[in-house]
Order: sequence, then C-alpha cells, then structure tokens
Amino acid sequence: MRGTTKLILDIVMGAIVPLLILNTLTRIVGAPVAYVWAALVPVAYILLDTFLLSRRFNAITTYVALSAIAQGALAFWFVDGWRYALKDTAGVILGALLFFGSLALRKPMMRLFAEQVFQPDSPAKAQALQRLFAHPSVWRTLLLTTAILGVQNVLLGAFNFVLNLSLVTAPFGSEQFNFQVGQVNAITRVVFVVLNFAAFAGVFYLLYRSIFSVLPSEEGKSPFESDFWVLMERGGLLKT
Repeated sequence: MRGTTKLILDIVMGAIVPLLILNTLTRIVGAPVAYVWAALVPVAYILLDTFLLSRRFNAITTYVALSAIAQGALAFWFVDGWRYALKDTAGVILGALLFFGSLALRKPMMRLFAEQVFQPDSPAKAQALQRLFAHPSVWRTLLLTTAILGVQNVLLGAFNFVLNLSLVTAPFGSEQFNFQVGQVNAITRVVFVVLNFAAFAGVFYLLYRSIFSVLPSEEGKSPFESDFWVLMERGGLLKT
C-alpha cells in the first residue's frame, strides 16, 4: 500500500469513521455502546492491517499493534474527567516509556526500526549492520533520533491530556460526552497521524544522512540510488 493511500486510510479509519459513529449512532444505540464502537474501530483497523493486509511483523508493527491492543482494552474503562484524559493519553505514554526505556537500556528503538528497513537476510549482513550501528557517529544518531521520538511522544501526550481535560467535561454515558469525545478525536486523530508521519520521516532522514556519511559513494549516483549492501561491502563492513 502506497504511503499517501495508507495515510488517507489511517485518517479515515482513525478519525472520520469513529466521528460518524459518535455523531450518528449515539441516540440510536445509546451513548456507552456508541462510544465503545467508535473506540474499537481504529483498534480493529490496525490489527486487521497488521495481521491480514500488510502481514508485516517487525519492531514497528509490533509497537503499533501493542498500542492498539492497549487502547482497545482501555475502551472498556468507563471514566470521565481527568481519568478519561489520562486514559486517552495512555497510548502516547506507552510510546514515550518504550523510547526512553530503550535509551536507558542502551538499546535504542531506532536501531530496531533501522534493522527492519535494511532487512539483513543473512548472518553476514546482520553482523555488518551491527558494525555500522557501532560506528560512533551512527550510534550517536541512533540515540538522538530515539530521544527525538520520545520527546515527541511526551509533547503529544501533554497536549492530548490538556485538550481532553479542557473539552471533555460531560459525564460518561451522556450524549454530550460522546459529542465532546468526537470533537477531540476530530483534532487529534488527524493531527497526530500527520505529526507522527512527519516525525518518522525526519528521524529516518537524519539516520540515513549519518549512515551514508560513513559509507563510500558511487560516482554519479546519490546514496539513495546506490545499492546499500554494495556500499557496505565496499566500505569493508560486509565481509563476503
């Protein structure tokens, strides 16, 4: 699935469909049922995409799937006020803990993401990739980009918590509560998708720039036009 198509589908299933459910079904099936349905639609979409459509099982999809499962379980925690604001921010909090926790363990999450991008398909390539990651400048970039994603999650979490606390003031189970949740979702489910897309694009640009700065270049070609593993071999990192 192409990047633009995926981005549009993420927005439709993560924001538009839940908003339609909250606005059109609340009076028909009741506020609590409509709320649960709206909360579970994005979860079902993410799990369907992960396990049936894309069928890509790696660090990135595992992180996304675990966040979705956590959000699905929390949908049945019926709270309002600051507890709801905290609940709606739980996924972002989990992300921040994963990124900063990986830094504390000296196993930056960006290293896992990079491994999925370059996909070493042999022990020799896997070892070469680890040698590349151990290069001082590349290692610093792995730490920096992981920290950037962690900080981004903290900032998004703070914004999400304050926004929910300010806008979702009605008691759970009321039509007004669902309407207010829909208002917040209309903002965050679009803005967060776009910001996450931009953040990952930015950190991968930084990582690619760092990686290709330590690899030899091919005359007349940009690094992105060259075969990565050929450059790794010419740079003495991949031993065949």
